[in-house]
Amino acid sequence: MEKYMMNPIQIHVENKPYSSEVFENSLTEELYLKSQMHINNGKKTYSCEICRTSFSVKRDLIQHIRIHTGEKPYSCEVCGTSFTQKSSLNKHMRIHTGEKPYSCEICGSSFADKSNLTRHTRSHNGEKPFSCEMCGAFFSTKQHLQMHMRIHTGEKPFSCEVCGYSFPHKSPLKKHMRIHTGEKPYSCGICSTSFADKGTLSRHERKHTGEKPFSCNICGKSFLQECNLSQHIRSHTGEKPYSCELCDSNFSANQNLMIHMKKHTGENPYSCKVCDKSFLKKCNLAKHIEIHNEVRESGNLG
Repeated sequence: MEKYMMNPIQIHVENKPYSSEVFENSLTEELYLKSQMHINNGKKTYSCEICRTSFSVKRDLIQHIRIHTGEKPYSCEVCGTSFTQKSSLNKHMRIHTGEKPYSCEICGSSFADKSNLTRHTRSHNGEKPFSCEMCGAFFSTKQHLQMHMRIHTGEKPFSCEVCGYSFPHKSPLKKHMRIHTGEKPYSCGICSTSFADKGTLSRHERKHTGEKPFSCNICGKSFLQECNLSQHIRSHTGEKPYSCELCDSNFSANQNLMIHMKKHTGENPYSCKVCDKSFLKKCNLAKHIEIHNEVRESGNLG
């Protein structure tokens, strides 16, 4: 055992002598010296003094110990960001150099990191190696699985600092913040109308192009938005998932339920600017305005 508790100047890892400069953090050096070597089934393993995680190579143990000590001995000369491993620094440097050495053999897209290429390749081959233990759904990346798990756990770790509203993912929070800031970074190339999120812009642009990408498998009717298709399919299935809590009436669309609820409240939100008469539905107001227009036209004729 004494052989493996030598002064760090004498320590050899893969036949390369480490000097005391390897340990910029004295706690890292102390923990390394306290760590023990074991022999399991004829194989050497090196165990972390803190969490007992085992490694077959001393170098991996040293890198692991830095997780506990917070030591980051490898620094970027461009921006000063520090890393626990030299390999992580090498990956980071590609941000500054623009180097993308890993290329997709199918479409030619290039990536700075091999793991990013691996994830990209799954978009071609459809591979989804990560599965949810609760519902069996499959995902192409571990990150997408972790995001999915929040549906089951109800976890919402991303909170708005303005109103406290919480979200399961970071991207919905970013969209939500634009409600407070008024930011609308996505502009229509045809009419210059601006929107807070890209999805709303895409739906808007279809009004100009006439594109209706969502088609009913039953009757072939096409729709501008997927939600409109979902509502339409209920006309075939008879499904009415939206229920009134006051009278138990059921509706196929949430919008129809909201209109119905106004009958209970007596609310008539659509008012005529000519005679101040109010209506429950916008279409009823439009019909009413036609009456004023006809009276005006007949008066002009007289």
